[in-house]
Amino acid sequence: MQQLARVPRIARAVFGNRELRRVELAFAAFNAAEWGVWIAMLVFAYRHGGATTAGLVALAQLVPAAIFAPFAARLADVRPPARVLTLGYVLQGAALTATATALLSGAPPLLAYALAAVAATAVTITRPSQAAVLPALARTPDELTATNAVSGWIESASVLAGPAATGVLLALSGPGAVFAVMAALVLAGAVLTAGVAGPAAGAPTGAGVLAESLQGFKLLRREPGAGLLVGVLSVQYLLIGALDVLFVVLAISVLGLGGSGAGYLNAAFGGGGVLGVAATAALVGRRRLIPPLLAGAAVWSIAFVVLGARPSTVAAFVLLALAGAGRSVLDVAGRTLLQRLAPGDVLARVFGVLESLSMAGLAVGAILAPALVDLVGARGAVACAGAILPLALLVCAARLRTVDAEATAPIVEIALLRSIPLFAPLGAPVLESLARSLRPLEEPAGTVVVRAGDPGDLYYAIADGTLSVSVDGATVGDISRGDGFGELALLADVPRTATVTATTDVRLYALAKDPFLTAVTGHAASKQEADRLVEERLGAHV
Repeated sequence: MQQLARVPRIARAVFGNRELRRVELAFAAFNAAEWGVWIAMLVFAYRHGGATTAGLVALAQLVPAAIFAPFAARLADVRPPARVLTLGYVLQGAALTATATALLSGAPPLLAYALAAVAATAVTITRPSQAAVLPALARTPDELTATNAVSGWIESASVLAGPAATGVLLALSGPGAVFAVMAALVLAGAVLTAGVAGPAAGAPTGAGVLAESLQGFKLLRREPGAGLLVGVLSVQYLLIGALDVLFVVLAISVLGLGGSGAGYLNAAFGGGGVLGVAATAALVGRRRLIPPLLAGAAVWSIAFVVLGARPSTVAAFVLLALAGAGRSVLDVAGRTLLQRLAPGDVLARVFGVLESLSMAGLAVGAILAPALVDLVGARGAVACAGAILPLALLVCAARLRTVDAEATAPIVEIALLRSIPLFAPLGAPVLESLARSLRPLEEPAGTVVVRAGDPGDLYYAIADGTLSVSVDGATVGDISRGDGFGELALLADVPRTATVTATTDVRLYALAKDPFLTAVTGHAASKQEADRLVEERLGAHV
């Protein structure tokens, strides 16, 4: 009950941030659409050729997506990730609309399958882009963990609502109606994220598109902990890929629920994630995340093994709810750890690798499921699928215990510095060093943070709140999150030229003079920006 009481506070903290709120609402629409159209297409394929056709159609959607994912993720590292996120939603909406048109007009199934593959490929843009956006929008490390928890809750709620709505639409109309409704949801997400500023674009390395797209893979070779987490998170999708097909088989051939029953079974899985919100709320502020990750994996897997042994309708819904709760804990813990481990300048590409391997896992699982059904029957196939994750974790259990100790990168602070033009050109090692040197400060409204005429020995980055800048008693402007102040006194070695006062409660990060000057003046692009600021502000204000 104590952890459950934290849920409203966590939700208020995340949704109180306007930009996080817009991103999370769009993510809800995206998840509902992703699950809804996936189920609808598998049901459509199953009706046209059985489990084998459903598996092949799943493979046809997933292989192009797995290949495209690293290239899609590169966009969010070298272009403003918020804009890339919006572009992804627009492309998905267009592809889903085209697929709906094909299904509703009675076009050949092959055309519908091809258009659905385009939509599935566009899906790979979303999660890497969002992973790159969130650290820059979160105001504290705990808020980033809270946002990941809320993303997990939203994903679980969407997995509940999307498949449930899909079941109703399939019963009342057909797959075409599902695609049409979900296209509208995704396009609504594009409208929401269009208003999000997000961090600035990263700097291309000049190594070429292919080389830059493969940076995520290279990082995972250098950082075994990050690679291990990507592997664990990818294995779960092998299980999900198998279950997507097995849900259809269970619903139609074992439980007698019909095609719409596949949507209801998926909804039970998502509903379990919603019920697991208290468990994921407990992750906020927690330093060690591997123990809950392992616990979530155990609950998820045991539920499926038991489901294979006792596949009654009531047992199926209860066990799938438990599995969904376990999966939610595993996913939130794993993704939060990965954000802590991966450098900010290639963060989207690391998540692009995860997206690529996840799609590949879904494809392998979708192919594996019909083979398991033929070999051991539907019930045996469900039990075997449930054993996949524990076997993978047993292989790497000893190495996983060290990951918590490695996940120490100050990802939120790095993202804040990257959003400030003065620091944006700096490389990842320098940014991480600066981020570790930041000292957090919280000041109430009315506090004079710097006063004109005083000596300056600190630079301030604004994480939250608004401050007013005044020169000779006259207000010259307001500054807020993503802005910084105090650089003029440090760069020009002059007293403070303006007074900066908090107009709201503020959260700041202070950086001492020596590391500030070493970093900024030691990089050509940053020094050029610093010289421009000195010329612009000298004799005016901070």
